[in-house]
Amino acid sequence: MKFTVLTFGCQMNVHDSDWLIRAMESRGWTAVEESEANIFIINTCSVREKPEQKVYSVLGRLAPLCKNPGDFVAVGGCVAQQIGAGFMEKFPHVRLVFGSDGISQAPAALEDLARNHDKKLVLTDFVPEYPEREGGEVSSNLDLLPPGIGTIPGQAFVNIMQGCDNFCAYCIVPYTRGRQKSRAAEAVISECRSLVMAGVREITLLGQNVNSFGMDKKGAELTFAQLLYRISEIEGLERIRFTTSHPKDIAPEVIKAFGELPNLCPSLHLPVQSGSDRILKKMGRKYDRARYLGIVDGLREACPDIALTTDIIVGFPGETDEDFEQTMDMMERVRYESSFSFKYSDRPGVAAVRMHPKVDEEVAQNRLARLQESQNRITRESLEALTGREMVVLLERPSRKQEDGGVSWRGKDPGGRVINVHFEGCAEEAKLGGKLVRVKIIEAKNHSLVGAKLGEPW
Repeated sequence: MKFTVLTFGCQMNVHDSDWLIRAMESRGWTAVEESEANIFIINTCSVREKPEQKVYSVLGRLAPLCKNPGDFVAVGGCVAQQIGAGFMEKFPHVRLVFGSDGISQAPAALEDLARNHDKKLVLTDFVPEYPEREGGEVSSNLDLLPPGIGTIPGQAFVNIMQGCDNFCAYCIVPYTRGRQKSRAAEAVISECRSLVMAGVREITLLGQNVNSFGMDKKGAELTFAQLLYRISEIEGLERIRFTTSHPKDIAPEVIKAFGELPNLCPSLHLPVQSGSDRILKKMGRKYDRARYLGIVDGLREACPDIALTTDIIVGFPGETDEDFEQTMDMMERVRYESSFSFKYSDRPGVAAVRMHPKVDEEVAQNRLARLQESQNRITRESLEALTGREMVVLLERPSRKQEDGGVSWRGKDPGGRVINVHFEGCAEEAKLGGKLVRVKIIEAKNHSLVGAKLGEPW
């Protein structure tokens, strides 16, 4: 069977799609471009309104491509969990709907539907424990890893948990991904070890709130800090990252790890959402400005070079000009190297839907523009301050802009910053992905850096 996967939303969705591609290829299916496929899998996101609307648009576009009896569409992810069988009522070419817990059953379901053309399946029940997945194992040879969506040479993502217990007032995740379920620590460590044996040099641990790993009802035999220390011991693992962190759950031991573990990257995505104590309370975030800034101080004491990034929502119901100015002040105090910022939008079933007054759309847009302008300035200043520094870059892919006399590649330093490096006299087809190279920063752009290589890649 020929299939394609279309992915929307977060890094967890990208990772889920990568696993699904591997699982189906292990069953003899072939991943192809959309124009060649007869089975289409859409992995959806409902955190914000726009990605959800895109799904309906894509389903309409795919309808004419399902010409034969065996052609069909499968819809997975958060919107699938939310809408369920409703997709099948509106779009007859949808024959499989699977939620976040149902993805582990999706490969078998896809095979079943490919054989039985009149059958339809809905897999949206939540399960009490983390559903381990089979059939999408990594190869023992990095060169044989399939080039799935988001796959970057030398890098891999590992799920350590699923779901969330926080129920922030604006967030639909607990309703679409379910309650928190930690994965067995030994399963996580085993997967990390297998990836490193395959040649992976950087692993990112994924979860809705990695800091609360092991704190759910079933629990786990290790805390998140203990898990970090265990994974750090894997021989050959150059870099460890993790996302996402909820500030209320970050433990002192995790902060301390940034100063003690040599392969824990000095970068952290720490969503603040708002700089106003009043809005943070309405959001149900369970920390205030003082607590958040105390965490930032602790991180910078443990690791002075740590690069901090964040998420910010503007226009939350009831947000005043004063509340927004406190968010702007928080940005200046912390000086995030980058941020994901959005206007608030109602999501079905969350507490904030019932909160008033709603912020005028134009006011929210103006606030967002101001915040993003300030972020662009801080980002530029932060990058300029790095000129002259030496960095080790993990190369990912050829740069979009190329120079004559060689080839330019882009990669990231331990802080997660994008760095472009020119390799003079190097052939365009050179296999540099997944290699490390030491560079000296010679130029700062608006959102990236340029480095001059100081030695040969290894």
